[in-house]
Amino acid sequence: MKGLSEELLKRYAQAFKADPVNTMRMNAVVKNGLSDAAENQQEYIDNPMTFSIELESGKITNQKSSGRCWLFAGLNTMRYEIMQKCNLETFELSQNYAMFFDKLEKSNYFLESILNTLDEPLEGRLIAHLLTAPIQDGGQWDMFCALVDKYGCVPKSVMPETFQSSNSNMMNKYITLKLREYAMQLRDAAKAGKGMDELEQMKEQMMGEVYGMLCICLGQPPQTFTWEYRDKDKNFHREENLTPKAFFDKFVGQKLDEFISIINAPTADKPYNRTYTVAYLGNVCEGRQIKYLNLTSEEQKQLAIKQLEDGHPVWFGCDVGQFLTRDSGIMGMKNFGMEQLLGVKFGMDKAQRLDYHESVLTHAMVFLGVNLVNGKPNRWKVENSWSDKSGQDGYYLMTDEWFDEFNYQVVINKKYLTDEQRKAFEQEPIVLKPWDPMGSLA
Repeated sequence: MKGLSEELLKRYAQAFKADPVNTMRMNAVVKNGLSDAAENQQEYIDNPMTFSIELESGKITNQKSSGRCWLFAGLNTMRYEIMQKCNLETFELSQNYAMFFDKLEKSNYFLESILNTLDEPLEGRLIAHLLTAPIQDGGQWDMFCALVDKYGCVPKSVMPETFQSSNSNMMNKYITLKLREYAMQLRDAAKAGKGMDELEQMKEQMMGEVYGMLCICLGQPPQTFTWEYRDKDKNFHREENLTPKAFFDKFVGQKLDEFISIINAPTADKPYNRTYTVAYLGNVCEGRQIKYLNLTSEEQKQLAIKQLEDGHPVWFGCDVGQFLTRDSGIMGMKNFGMEQLLGVKFGMDKAQRLDYHESVLTHAMVFLGVNLVNGKPNRWKVENSWSDKSGQDGYYLMTDEWFDEFNYQVVINKKYLTDEQRKAFEQEPIVLKPWDPMGSLA
């Protein structure tokens, strides 16, 4: 390995000082920071928060200090349907209820994965991957559907937020501590000669402890409940003796198996019009499999537009931190003049960013609108879950150019797909490695 010589460092210093523009750049950044110094105000002027197709939603939700965006986004698409059906001004489903069973199921999924990999070396990549974050907050659309299919949903009033649901770090820390300890105990017991029946009994006892920890942190989920509400016309309604699944069936009524994930992953290893899944990615063991159909970004957009035109919101996953102005809520490629400010060119395309770990899906939100000019989109209205104090009263705007570069996933009802796309989705999925970029969680 070759180090940096003193002579070389002197050359760098001289070259930097020789250009007076560098001094101006340095002074601007030292005083204001990169983002403020590079921010392009024209992007706000060019992208007003107006849309030719726009759905109304309820009050902006707030995931607070938790990574539950995928749950919030999924529940927000469903609350939209409830609000229309029940004539409500606003409404929220319990994100805490969904979180409880997600943590419970992820814990079981992790321990089952440990039992399925007893022959794998502890120092190997697979076990290291499994041990990294067994119950992280993030998730995928199919994981959300698996939870709702099994456990239904409840109004937020029935199982409200707790300190730990809104601030999940410490809960995750101590449950993860126990899960890693359980993994050690299971692997040690297997080495000592215990059979799978005994190991499963150990796991059952372990899961009882996990359930108790979750109850202490999040409260105990309701089995039946009464829901009372007033609609927009001030009419009072009472629904008694509801189970969470009965509530979903009556007030949401979506056929979740009709909604599928369309991804855009333009890497060489993932041909378009093929389906993919990810090994060891999931939460409910017996629930639906993670399954993606890989299409072009243009096809993603056309499908999303069809669903919005039909009056239904769109769950989507993106790399939200890229070129985001959080105060204004604009995701735009021209938000910052970083190339001009730093004096360098950034040349990676979407596929290269995926291949070289520069970008992955990090956050899920909901499309509530799109602006069409001569039938082509130029900006998208986004419902976020970062409270009404961020963005423009909680709403964000995505430029169409940004969509192409950093949006990775949309969830679409299969009825909007072409015959060829539906046929492509029916293919048996190619199994990706657990650490594939498409295994990232929102």
